[in-house]
Amino acid sequence: MYQRKNSDVKCEVGGGGQILDLETAVKNVILGGGDGFFSGGQNQACGDKLDLKKMIEQLDSIEVPSVFICPISLSPMRDPVTLCTGQTYESWFSQKYAAMKKRSEDVHGRAMEVMETLKKKVKCQTRVQALKDLRQIVSAHDSVKKTVADNGGISLISSLLGPFTSHSVGSVAIGILVNLDLDLESRRKLVQPAKVSLMVDMLNEGSIETKVNCTKLIEMLMEGSGFESEIVSSLSLLVGLLRLVKDKRHPNGIVAGLRLLKSICSHKGMRNSVVSIGAIPQLVEILPNLNAQCLELALYILEGLSSLEEGRMALKDYPRTIPNMVRLLMKVSENCTQLALSILWGVYEIAPEEFAPVAVDAGLAAKLLLVIQSGCSPMLKQRSVELLKLCSLNYTASIFISKCKLTRTIQ
Repeated sequence: MYQRKNSDVKCEVGGGGQILDLETAVKNVILGGGDGFFSGGQNQACGDKLDLKKMIEQLDSIEVPSVFICPISLSPMRDPVTLCTGQTYESWFSQKYAAMKKRSEDVHGRAMEVMETLKKKVKCQTRVQALKDLRQIVSAHDSVKKTVADNGGISLISSLLGPFTSHSVGSVAIGILVNLDLDLESRRKLVQPAKVSLMVDMLNEGSIETKVNCTKLIEMLMEGSGFESEIVSSLSLLVGLLRLVKDKRHPNGIVAGLRLLKSICSHKGMRNSVVSIGAIPQLVEILPNLNAQCLELALYILEGLSSLEEGRMALKDYPRTIPNMVRLLMKVSENCTQLALSILWGVYEIAPEEFAPVAVDAGLAAKLLLVIQSGCSPMLKQRSVELLKLCSLNYTASIFISKCKLTRTIQ
């Protein structure tokens, strides 16, 4: 029996047992630590325990009987309440808990059944349906992810990927793997050349959902130490990523593609390959259309590529590089300003005489003055001062000042 007294809720467990406060009752009984009225017992599926807060959130979406609605807050009453008449409102909550616990056990059991099906030699269509069922369960129930991992599910699903795997099986299998926590051993098994080759093929030929999932999975495989960059050195992969980031119809694909490109470019040995497929002009071209998150990712990539002489040459040779970089100064964030300025420095260093007139006409002087007068870091201000001085060398003082004023007025 639950009773409310002086805003403290007490719980009497059993007949004449220990008096507990509600918090202790929740921990010891509802969360499976005891044998009380709400106890989940010792045999709950896969050792998983329902979280009270999550349960209450789920109860909020259920149609609650009016007698359990608080007349003040108009929300379901979470604590048991005993009226002066002796009537106690506590049986409905426990019934819903029992029902939800049973559903939790059911989905864990269903996941185990599906994995048993996948272990058997079944037809492709049956395997695809089983994978779809498992993907739906994993996507809808976070707690099932641990059940799948603890029972060899990651290794099982990974074994389905190979040189002879159909795209119908591969796309669903990868859709499951990207939702699971992959340990080092799981990643090691997935970076086998035949499996990565399948992912690259599906990235180029699959649906947008499959492309995004393949991109995310490859990025997951690159995490941690010991990863060999040669595994993702395929030109087909890089071309597929560029197609993905240029597809304006699918913003989630742009983010995923840029994230993986950034990871790839963090390996110095891969940067030449990225430059060689013409990535720099394509990335510079899309800069004005990117949101803040994507813009920062793209600038990180371009700044990394500008560390190569071939990268700086590609930036110099593309006519939109300087104007697009100048526009980004003081426009989005200090980080973007710093990256754009670093890229501009790279272009200046390789062709100072060509750089200065184009940059000044694009409004660089006025933008640098804004940086210098802003609250940016001292290092960023110092670099702006240096570049401003270098750009002014080709002009008389009066002409340079007039250009600063003119471009600032235009902007």
